[in-house]
Formats: sequence, structure tokens, C-alpha cells
Amino acid sequence: MSEAKLSDLPNCILIHILSFLNTKDAVRTCILSKRWEHIWKYIPTLTLHYSDFSTLKSFDKFVSRVLSLRDDSILPHTIDFDRNCDIKSGLLKKVAYYILSHNVKLRRLRIDVKGDIRDILPCICSCQTLTSLKLSVSPKGRYNYGRTLFPKSLNLTALTWLHLGHFAFCAGDDGRIEPFSAFNKLNSLIIDNCTVKDAQILFISSEKLVSLFMRNHSFDVYQIELSAPSLRTFSFMGTPYQKFRGSSLSSVEQVNIDAEMLANYSEPPLVLLSWLSDFPNIKSLTVSASTLQVLSFVLNILMDKLLSGSLMRSLKSLKVKLKPLSYGLSMALKILKIEKEVKTRFEPSSLIPDGILDLLLNNSPSADVNIVECSRIDDSFDHLAPFSSSLFFQFLQPSSNERVEDFLERQIQHLKGVNLQIQKYTDLVTNEVIIWEREDLITLKEYQIMFLKISDVIERLVRELEAL
Repeated sequence: MSEAKLSDLPNCILIHILSFLNTKDAVRTCILSKRWEHIWKYIPTLTLHYSDFSTLKSFDKFVSRVLSLRDDSILPHTIDFDRNCDIKSGLLKKVAYYILSHNVKLRRLRIDVKGDIRDILPCICSCQTLTSLKLSVSPKGRYNYGRTLFPKSLNLTALTWLHLGHFAFCAGDDGRIEPFSAFNKLNSLIIDNCTVKDAQILFISSEKLVSLFMRNHSFDVYQIELSAPSLRTFSFMGTPYQKFRGSSLSSVEQVNIDAEMLANYSEPPLVLLSWLSDFPNIKSLTVSASTLQVLSFVLNILMDKLLSGSLMRSLKSLKVKLKPLSYGLSMALKILKIEKEVKTRFEPSSLIPDGILDLLLNNSPSADVNIVECSRIDDSFDHLAPFSSSLFFQFLQPSSNERVEDFLERQIQHLKGVNLQIQKYTDLVTNEVIIWEREDLITLKEYQIMFLKISDVIERLVRELEAL
């Protein structure tokens, strides 16, 4: 009876239902009934993600066939193309041509690729009906994690939502870096691992901008000048290196921060602390446990500012997301404690540093506090052996009952074991057995380089001791 009811539905209803599926599942669903066989060709949404396929080859073949067999009279309103790996120029041009020739009603466009932006720029510039755009274009090359120069010719006046990833913003003829000035209707902006070139100040000017989200995993230091009187929400994920200035900072009422640090650097904690000062009217603050740990590196400065009454005076709500600390931050915390000679076998007793919540609530004691558990990594990696933080603890553990040469030799073997474990993960990612975020892979490679350098230094020291 249910089959009969589904078959009785008019095509327009079936097309609407299928438009909520990704294109692969929509095509597979249409196999279930002879009547539905060609319905997928009329769906006004195209969602093509390489992560839905077992191999890139099968994904590329599917994309080519779908674009060739779709009904040409159907003008899509949404196209979402994600192939964040090296892509052949021919396939990228085919996708770009399809967008260019079917963009009359296109409102939402997402392109996430590793390729040449010149292959897709004409089709994007022609989409004057776009209200939502995600554009992430990385240079080609498996180990190329550079930035693509942001095009100055991008002028999409209808945009209200914009997500830009892996771009370098360049200065204009007036020497200013102001890439968003042409987007007059923009109310939501995401800047994802972007940087600046030719100048050190990124200008963000928008009368209607309400939400700003930034993600940063580089060491690029630059300033951001905000002129956005309607801005209400600021969110950040990654390592804080960018400082704010401008006249619109007091309008921000909601702040969400998931800060990170790969090692004991002095700059990120101070930048993070400056944000709490820069946004004086925060009413809702959401932070991760790692954010609080980064702040703990400048606890004395934080205490002075809070006790002076200059921070967090308007706070109504404080939310803390508990998730395991990254390996880099765990290591930095252990090194910090060892340097201060507090405990040589230090293990954080809590994800939240002692006393820091009371400090943050010092000037707003009646604010609501909510502490929630959350996972650090995606469930899809549960089948892999955990990358244990005990590896770092073992390396830092002092030894007093063995010869120096034996102790150093043990550390060399330990580092080699760590390197093998890192290599296992990077091989799985680079061979595309598993799909990881680019930032996770970069972090692992940075650890691998660091451990190899430490191992080389220790081996030279052992040789020098043996020669004595």
C-alpha cells in the first residue's frame, strides 16, 4: 500500500523530496521504480561530494555522466561541488561550463577544489543571482598547502552569505586590502584559513554584516579593522594570531571561541586575551576547554584585567564545551609545568583550569553557566588506534636510575615509534584511504618534522658522548 501511495505522488512532489538528497542517493533512489527512472534529471539541486564515493575515479566518472545526462532545460538553484583533492583541469572546466550555461536561477553555489581558479572564475563572476557562495580553491599538489590569490574582479552584489577558504587577499591600487567592499548585502562572512599579502591590515567594511566566523591554522600575524555596525556574532576556531581594531567592536554580543595552540608560543594567549578586551559588550560567551587552557598561559594578566573590572561586565551566559585537548596543546601544558618545576609528572586533573571560570564570572556573577561534553574527532575514525597523549608524557618523563647514554637511546627509540605512528596516519590520508581535514594533516606533518629534528639532535649527542 505504501509503494502504491508513493507511486501515486505527482512528479513535482517526488522531485521536491529527492532534492533534499545528495545527487548520488537521488540517482540510486530513482532505480527503485520504472516510473522514477529519469526523475533525477529534473532535480533543481546538484550535490556532488567526493566523500560519498569509495574512489576519486568513480566520483569523477559519476560527475561527468550526471552533467551530460541531466535535462538541459532544468535550471538549478543550488550547486554544491566538493572535490578537495587535485582535480583534472578538464573535469573542473566541465563543471564550470555547466554552471556558466545554467546559472540564470542559481542562488546557492559551493565549490571546494584543489585546482586553478582561472578555470572557474568566469562562471562565478557571471552568477549575479547568487545569494550564497562557498569558494575554497587551493593550489594543486598533494603536499601544496599554499594560498590562492583572491580575484579582485569578484563582484556579486546579491550575496548575503559568503565563505572563502585558502585565499590570500591582496592590496588594491590604494594600498588597502578590502576584498568585501563590493558585497553590499552581506550579512554572514566566513574567512577560512586565509591570509593577507602586500599589507598587514585586512579591512572588513559592511553595513549589514551580522555574523563573522574565522578559522586560522597558520602563523600569519596581521590586523583586522572592522567597520560593521550591525555585527552581533563573532566566532573563531584555530590558533589566534590576528588582532582587531575599529569602531564596531562594541556591537558584538555573542562570541564563540575554540582556540588551539601547537606549542608554547607567547602570541596566541595574548591575542586571545585582547579579544575579550576588544569586545566589551559580550553577553553570550561559548568557549572550548582548550580555549580556557590557552588563556591559562596568561592567567596573571587575565586576573588583573578581570579584577580591575574592565572585562566581561555584560555577560549573561557562559557555555564551556568539554573535549579532549589536542596533542600539541597537551604537550605545551606539560612543558610549561615542568619549566616552572611544579610537577615533573604533571597530568591535567581537569580539562578546565582551576579557578578560571570563577575569574571569568568575576564581573558578572549572575551569568548562567552551562558545561557540555563533546567529541574532538569525528566518529568515522573510531576504527583507528587512538593517538595517545601518553607518547608525549613518556618522552618528558625524567629518568634518574640509568646512564645518560641509555636514557637518550631510549628516547631515540621512543621518537622513532611516534614517527612510525604519525607516518601510519599520514599514509592513510595521502593515499586517500581515509578523508581528513587539511589542517589535521598539516598538524601531523609538523609533529613529524619536529620529532625527526629532536631525534637527530639526540643521536648527535649520543655519538659525542660515546666519543669521550
